[in-house]
Amino acid sequence: MPKPEASLRMNGSGPRDSWHSLSRFTSARIALGRSGGSQRTRSVLEFRLAHARARDAVREEFHAAALEGKLEEIGFETLRLASLAADRRTFLLRPDLGQVLDAGSRVGLANSRAAWGARDLAVIVSDGLSALAAERHAAPLLAHLVPLLRSAGWTLFPIFVVPFGRVKLQDEIGELAGARHCLMLLGERPGLGSPDSLGAYFTYLPRAGRTDAERNCVSNIRPDGLPPEAAARKLSRLLAASVRLGLSGVALKDTQAPLRL
Repeated sequence: MPKPEASLRMNGSGPRDSWHSLSRFTSARIALGRSGGSQRTRSVLEFRLAHARARDAVREEFHAAALEGKLEEIGFETLRLASLAADRRTFLLRPDLGQVLDAGSRVGLANSRAAWGARDLAVIVSDGLSALAAERHAAPLLAHLVPLLRSAGWTLFPIFVVPFGRVKLQDEIGELAGARHCLMLLGERPGLGSPDSLGAYFTYLPRAGRTDAERNCVSNIRPDGLPPEAAARKLSRLLAASVRLGLSGVALKDTQAPLRL
């Protein structure tokens, strides 16, 4: 009776893992194979490369002006705001400073509120923990999402671009602007293989004191995860349900059946 290894296809660097056929369904680290009792050199090097890319993504500079240019090219008005985190190092060491606007931004929002009037949605874009995510995927997502919302009668504030922002910052911005809903797009903590994953967090009636249980999140927005067009449809559906029910957070469920492979 032949050994199990003999039935595996060879790829020049050791036997191919018996789970190899499943790897086409996911970018997760499965079916890596082995060399004796150890990982293959190729697998170790690929892991180190992914780890280096994740670390680089966290430290990457946010090109806010370039992103504003992309948004303006597709017809969106933008407005730059600032958190209390003055630089990347401070932002990483003091997460609390990324949750609060600086004094100039607070005054500016308060002064503009009367001119804007009541509107439905404040959209905020920040680098969060991956500038790559915001720079690559925020504009494509909004290009699909905003027309869906406007066709449903939603009114929007200018797109607020805020370097060094954390999720909770949306509560202060939404409250100062007088928005019914606040949607924040920012880079998620990079994974090993997903250094550019964008997260979308929204809150109904944003205000100080809101908790994470009172907001919804659509995550892993990127071409190899949840593509921007599909994410836009999901967000549009959830935001419509949020208006209908008058809430957001754990009480708001996505009832659409999951995709089947």
